[in-house]
Amino acid sequence: MKKPDFCSDHTAPRRLNGVNPLSDELLEWFYRFAASGGIPASWVGPDYSSLPKPQNKTPLSIEIVSHCWNYANILSYQLSSLVRFPPKEVKVCMTVFYSPEDKRTCEVLDYFGKIMLDNVRWNFWPLEKAYLLRRAIGRNLAALQSRADWVYFTDCDVLFREDALDMMGQSLRGENSLLVYPRVHQVSELLPNDDPVFQDYTQSGMIRDILPERFYPEERNRAIGCFQIMRGDAARLGGYCQNITYYHRPVKRWRKCYEDRTIRWLLGTQGTPVDVPGFFRIRHAAKGRKGKVVGES
Repeated sequence: MKKPDFCSDHTAPRRLNGVNPLSDELLEWFYRFAASGGIPASWVGPDYSSLPKPQNKTPLSIEIVSHCWNYANILSYQLSSLVRFPPKEVKVCMTVFYSPEDKRTCEVLDYFGKIMLDNVRWNFWPLEKAYLLRRAIGRNLAALQSRADWVYFTDCDVLFREDALDMMGQSLRGENSLLVYPRVHQVSELLPNDDPVFQDYTQSGMIRDILPERFYPEERNRAIGCFQIMRGDAARLGGYCQNITYYHRPVKRWRKCYEDRTIRWLLGTQGTPVDVPGFFRIRHAAKGRKGKVVGES
């Protein structure tokens, strides 16, 4: 299937060797200090003020960027939400970064990759495990190479239900902010590993759904890591912390995503809230990316 021109191209990340663990700890501390306002963002990032005001374009294209490592069961809910509630007024490219080592995720992607949808295109992007586990690497690759009007950085536990993406498209049309996020989204309780939601997809089937009654509204006052929706021209200009080499070094274990705070510092905004329905997030007690696979006994 031909990939639409607003999807990111599959370009390999840079290889960096000889990293000193001590220097990593110091760099992490430094950039956390910097993102708190300790130094001017202009010392590190590009000048986003040079970007022109976006045009009021129809239809908008949105590239959704997600990561999956040992979260195959939850990823199947995210991709199912696009199949069950496909957008009608926006063009969506669904980019998923994954590792070929994660066989269960490969099975899920192989299944959904065969489903044809009018306004959704699949863009499944393999990375070596060490590159996948530093989420900023994939986000940066997608940001620099996407041709979409907006790049939506999310996690694989977020679902897009009725009218979520179409309403988001209406809110984004002509929007001048560099970063937006849903003011209110729906979250589940913290679900234990034995919750029926995490029943193995090989038994329950790939196309899945979770009752909306199991969620409750949660309001945010800033863009968080799974709800960071960046203007496409800003993404292409600065990537995802593109100038900060530390955030693009491969790692052996999943690293906390402090770069989500750093990108807001570089953009000079905590994000502009928009009032749109239909965004749901599954909260799960078992952390597959840190060890045990969600849904496995």
